[in-house]
Amino acid sequence: MKIDENEQISIWLAGNTGLRNPMRIQEGFIAFSQSPYVGNLHGNENEMGFMKFLDDKGIINNESGKDPSGSHARKWRLMFERYGFIYGQAKKENGFEQENLGKMDEITPFGRFFINADTIPAMQECFLRSLGVEQYWLPDMSGHYSPFRWILAIMLELEKRTGSSELSRIEFGLWGHTTNPSYDIGEVVDHILDLRERRKKAPAKRTFDKSEINERGKHYDKKCDNFLDYSDMNMRYLRISGILQRKGRGLIIVPAKHSIAVALAKTTVSTEPMLNVFKSLTEGAPLPTDDIEVAKTVLSDLKKQMKERNIVYDISDLSLDTATEVNIARRRLEDIMSQTDELNYAADQRNRWQEISDYMSLLIKGGGKKEYDDENVIEVPKDETPAYLEWTLWRAALAIDHMVNKPYEVRGFRLDSDFMPVSAAGGGKGDLYCEFEDFTILTEVTMSSSSRQEAMEGEPVRRHVSDAVLSYDKPVYGMFIAVRIDTNTAETFRHGVWYAKGDVRQRLNIVPFTLEQFQIYFERLFKSNQAEPHKLAELIDYCSRKRDMMEAPAWKQYIDDAIRTGFTYQKHTIPHLIENHSINYADDYELESAGNILMVAEDEVAYEDEKKEHRFPYGIYFGSRIKDSVNNRVGCVIGIKEDTILVAFEGEQEPIVLKVEKGMFENKHYSLA
Repeated sequence: MKIDENEQISIWLAGNTGLRNPMRIQEGFIAFSQSPYVGNLHGNENEMGFMKFLDDKGIINNESGKDPSGSHARKWRLMFERYGFIYGQAKKENGFEQENLGKMDEITPFGRFFINADTIPAMQECFLRSLGVEQYWLPDMSGHYSPFRWILAIMLELEKRTGSSELSRIEFGLWGHTTNPSYDIGEVVDHILDLRERRKKAPAKRTFDKSEINERGKHYDKKCDNFLDYSDMNMRYLRISGILQRKGRGLIIVPAKHSIAVALAKTTVSTEPMLNVFKSLTEGAPLPTDDIEVAKTVLSDLKKQMKERNIVYDISDLSLDTATEVNIARRRLEDIMSQTDELNYAADQRNRWQEISDYMSLLIKGGGKKEYDDENVIEVPKDETPAYLEWTLWRAALAIDHMVNKPYEVRGFRLDSDFMPVSAAGGGKGDLYCEFEDFTILTEVTMSSSSRQEAMEGEPVRRHVSDAVLSYDKPVYGMFIAVRIDTNTAETFRHGVWYAKGDVRQRLNIVPFTLEQFQIYFERLFKSNQAEPHKLAELIDYCSRKRDMMEAPAWKQYIDDAIRTGFTYQKHTIPHLIENHSINYADDYELESAGNILMVAEDEVAYEDEKKEHRFPYGIYFGSRIKDSVNNRVGCVIGIKEDTILVAFEGEQEPIVLKVEKGMFENKHYSLA
């Protein structure tokens, strides 16, 4: 197609705007494979049923009445078909009948293979096989092509001319997914380089981009917003191949996969019968690395890059006689390189603390986007907040640093090749295990903020912390972080009681923080140059100290004040000497340096009028149950005075009423039951 006044632009779609994250497809497909909708995914009743099924499984969040048409189900079905996991409905233009391919909506052989892809590289390989299939018709129906292969060809041509395969977001939006093999690739790349040069000289990049979009939009009969909106989704689906990765807001070929990109790139169309194309798609299309010579070339390139980066590896125990064996060796090296890259990523997080805090702000709002400039934007998709919450707090832990376990040992969730979250951690264990030299912090997170928060989180969080206490030979602290803390959840953790195997009673240190509270503390650590793990332990220990003297509402307020007021008036805090990162609260010491200041406030210190004091009786109220630890009995508060409370205990004939003073709580004689 000529690029002139008669050009008619058609944007191809590698994915679906209703399912923007392809990494979620496997989770939904596994659920589908275990549902009654296998073979029955068409028709409004089945679509509505499947949508409810996904909602019940927690895979989508479909608010009641929001989608009465079942469109969510159709979007998932379209992606299952597009990538060859189920048999799609036969279409007349493809020239074959349904029985020639397979029963509609049934799982394909390739779909079964996809279900068993239990690692990110294995999943990426499945998507790569599908993306390489030439199943898209040209607008004039003269042939069919693979958008992925076409984009690779454009990027390789750019690399040939400029030395880099980089393709920016605006370049992809205007000249990537708007073109196909009916265009001359040389002319397309000419326009990309012309756009790049003119944009470089433009004083106002956004104004320039808007003008270029409007100009290109003259040849497009839909909304001009689609140029960039569809770009973000399309690039995300192309990256799932593992061949492409982020470069700013655009794309670049992964150096270790360059040989595969060269083998897959294609500028011509296919005229092979569509039945053969769809059979290949549903059975698992071949890859260049299925050929032993190509596989060896890719392995050789990878070994060369690892040598250049001084990454140590050993594959001497592996045979390299078949393509399968060579690919097994390649995947081992890719795993080593991935872990090395994650270590480098972790080391850089201390420099990214402000961005990490900005992600917390987006999560507090329930998702959204923040633009720093044209090329730097962060986003939390509203339907992926649970995964992003775990990922953000993992990054926060990496920024504080000093862990003795590896970053990939801390997390239970999966990452893509750009270190972005794929999904939240599965059940059965805690979210983040941060092991330091002298203690371990187990962090549990949730986006749940309803009254069911305690029911969903109270038992598993205590169980996970209990298991950690038994597993580590060092103190274990628990942090529970949510956008909002339900008071019933706080009450469960205030007691912190768990019975381990053999009815061994444990008292667990789990402190609930809102995400905003943690964000405040996190930022203060870095702004005061005190971002050290023992500062977290100090906060948890401090907030735990008076939990036995307060009911849950007062304890929540105590925690909030410890963070907010303590930081506001650091100069009034009592210093605590930190020796070898161990915390000694038994005595107060003279201040030796600013680094010795505990960044939370002690109760006895006055903090002007803004300080909310937590003095006796600590939020205890009429009717609170009080435990007498010496006489092993429980009474009830029947009166409250400024310096004492009246507690009634059961007597032989009539209640025994005792005055209980502050000191009796401080020495643990009495506590809240």
